[in-house]
Amino acid sequence: MTVLTIAWITLSLFVGLTIYLLPKLDRYLAFGMVLLSGGYGVQVLLDQTLREIVLLDHFGVTLLLDQLSGYFILTNALVTAAVLGYCIFQQKSAFFYSQAIILHGSINAVFICADFMSLYVALEVIGIAAFLLVSYPKTNRSIWVALRYLFISNTAMLFYLVGAVLVYQANNSFAFTGLINSPPEAIALIFLGLLTKGGIFLSGLWLPLTHSESETPVSAMLSGVVVKTGVFPLLRCGLLMEELTPTLQLLGMATAFFGVIYALFEKDSKRILASSTISQLGWLMVAPAAAGMYALGHGLVKSLLFLMSGSLPSRNLDELQEKPMHTSLWIPLILGSLSMSGFPLWIGFSAKALTLKSLGSWQEMVMNVASVGTALIFAKFIFLPHKRQGEGIKPGLKWVASFLICALLLGNIFYWPAYTLPNMLKAVGAIAVAWLAYFVMVKPLKFQLPRVLEKFEHLIGVMSAILVLLFWTVFA
Repeated sequence: MTVLTIAWITLSLFVGLTIYLLPKLDRYLAFGMVLLSGGYGVQVLLDQTLREIVLLDHFGVTLLLDQLSGYFILTNALVTAAVLGYCIFQQKSAFFYSQAIILHGSINAVFICADFMSLYVALEVIGIAAFLLVSYPKTNRSIWVALRYLFISNTAMLFYLVGAVLVYQANNSFAFTGLINSPPEAIALIFLGLLTKGGIFLSGLWLPLTHSESETPVSAMLSGVVVKTGVFPLLRCGLLMEELTPTLQLLGMATAFFGVIYALFEKDSKRILASSTISQLGWLMVAPAAAGMYALGHGLVKSLLFLMSGSLPSRNLDELQEKPMHTSLWIPLILGSLSMSGFPLWIGFSAKALTLKSLGSWQEMVMNVASVGTALIFAKFIFLPHKRQGEGIKPGLKWVASFLICALLLGNIFYWPAYTLPNMLKAVGAIAVAWLAYFVMVKPLKFQLPRVLEKFEHLIGVMSAILVLLFWTVFA
């Protein structure tokens, strides 16, 4: 297993570079690598044993494989496969496929890391590959958005690196398990870096602009898997050190409501999806043990909805109310929205039920309210008008959407016990309340939140405020 794991991680980088040399084989090499990752992810997911691979014992450089890793690796494989399938019909160059596979491989590396130094290297590679993909159109706007992302990402990683050095000073090791014995400054700095990288709570204010202004397939990758590379190490630390779990849960609940509020006052479809991503990352953090299945459901839905958003007649929901879309575009949109709302038959229902089951009574009550907020957001897409006239779904997107919708249905196999009568009645009741609130309060709403905090010059100030909050939390 050790040799297989190391070969699998290095192979993705090798394949990414080989695409430069053999551009005519770009799609075949990319799909072959993703297929291999999918197979590896399924094997890790089905294997019930916890596997620890020590690479450099003195520095604590370690890989950890368990079901949580398996879920995230499988999510990465399915989302990347859908994005590559979409790109076949978009005439992307070999450079795009090369960067997509390098990004895919470095994301997988994060999902098996158990030490802060290996994680740092993987996150830096992700930052560079994501920067190149966001700037791929080479327009002034895309280059500005990419540079903004790179600056925020590198600043966050600078805080993280200082924290990682403090962990090594305290433990003579970079292993995650040393975090609890490290000075409070180390915990606060590492948390700040990962929260910013993952787009959690106020640290995620960079996310709506970056995800909404990127090209459609890049938005799907960013929202489907890239942001999860900041959240996964926090989940791993929460599972290894139970003392950190209450902090993660509080941040998760705050993030879930923050994203909902941000999305409710938006009219731009891509910005709504991006703000919803912030909210859903909060769901991952409240229950680290159940986060794998939720990540899978969220990744599939967000890649589906972002890929569909690229074909809508307009990004503005007010304009979409005036110009009905073709029914063939609306159907995948409503199915993805139902899954994200937690409607039975879809993986979103099973994932929410598993998450709520893992919580204490008061945390469950709070997240039940958050689930109403999620359904309220996606009511904006479900109740859009449609007709059987105009430009319908393109053939390439049709196949990709079908693939993702099938995956959303099949994902239920991971938690069949969710299908009890009380769970289904609770889910349907929450959605009914949300839809009623949509027509009474949200649909007539004209107010939009100011975007002043999203401005580039304010993002670093927000990071400083979060650092103070983390110091206060850790010292308390």
